[in-house]
Amino acid sequence: MNKSIKLRLIVMNVLQWAVWGAYLTSMGSYLASVGLATRIGIFYAMQGIVSIFMPTLMGIVADKWVPAQRLLGLCHGVAGAAMIGASCYGMAAGTDVNFAILFSIYAVSVAFYMPTIALSNSVAFRILENNGYDTVKDFPPIRVFGTIGFICAMLFVNFVKGGDGVAFQYTYNQFMVSGVCGIAMLLYCFTLPSCPCSQDAAGNVSLAERFGFKAFSLFKDRNMAVFFIFSMLLGVALQITNGFANPYITHFTEVPEFADTWGARNANALISISQVSETLGILLIPIAMKLFGIKRVMLIAMFAWVLRFGLFGAGDTGSGVWMLILSMIVYGVAFDFFNISGSLYVNMRTTEKIQNSAQGLFMLMTNGIGATVGTLSAQAVVNHFVYNAAEPSWSTAWYIFAGYALVVALLFIVLFKDPKGNMTKIA
Repeated sequence: MNKSIKLRLIVMNVLQWAVWGAYLTSMGSYLASVGLATRIGIFYAMQGIVSIFMPTLMGIVADKWVPAQRLLGLCHGVAGAAMIGASCYGMAAGTDVNFAILFSIYAVSVAFYMPTIALSNSVAFRILENNGYDTVKDFPPIRVFGTIGFICAMLFVNFVKGGDGVAFQYTYNQFMVSGVCGIAMLLYCFTLPSCPCSQDAAGNVSLAERFGFKAFSLFKDRNMAVFFIFSMLLGVALQITNGFANPYITHFTEVPEFADTWGARNANALISISQVSETLGILLIPIAMKLFGIKRVMLIAMFAWVLRFGLFGAGDTGSGVWMLILSMIVYGVAFDFFNISGSLYVNMRTTEKIQNSAQGLFMLMTNGIGATVGTLSAQAVVNHFVYNAAEPSWSTAWYIFAGYALVVALLFIVLFKDPKGNMTKIA
């Protein structure tokens, strides 16, 4: 086995997630500071909208025409350049930011970044398998370093300040950090081992197979169909705290009782506990998958989301800060036991021929349809109970989100059949 392979994949994951960590949890506060608070959800929903088709399309391209590691780099190059453009526009516009202009530039960036989440998983799986590694055992420890990259980017924008003395997490500078990381990823991907496209055997090949649509045949398997549907339903929760946790925590600076608390003034640093927890959650996945199986692991994630939202509703940055911290700790299980385990499950149930497309389909259901519905719905809830309310109540909004996650968990118990080791691959 090539021992340097793991190190190379670690570097890839650090860069992959640092790109997102630079702005994902803090963008809401920047948008609020330039008068776009009621449109935060639209920005986050755009990540979901492009995830409806871009990951699947790029998965098809990687399966059929462009080696996955090269396509991963090219996508990062476009996304990074656009994010740098968003930063430059923000600097030029100051507080007079035009929604249409900023949103358009941002949309280009996320359109090419979102496919890289599935592509980076596919690249890692393929390279590990080609070098004789066990993906279930060896991928999670590598993926941990992606979360470390995310945390480093978060803390960087939290503590580093611009010439005006304002931390990057409240300004357009967070976009510049993301863009620079993206360009670095472009260059790095071209040094990775090749992940050749699938070669169709000579002869008659159906149009569906040629364009990668065969991944949708996974819905013919009942358990896979139920899995994808619940991936979509749980995907509703994925971007809610990313979009609104920072504005929520920062709003305590406007409450005299909490104005000078450390948490209120360092929202990103407080939220980074979630990513620290995520690193531990990733390391638990191989053990959890072995002991509990995919159904119980997914179910644990769903109840963790209930706690995640409920604790946000009950906590504050004063005497109730322990509830916010506990919510951050719970996030590691909520995110990893769903996203990482789900991606591994898709990989185990599909053949090499459609694995890239299948990962794209998983992204479509979670970060695509699910996240789009979730962020737009969450914005409506927050607008109603917070931004447009005579007496704003963040707690009510968080409790509504917790109630939704609880209903999804109860339905999952009834409808999803535990595979119990039956991981027959679907071609």
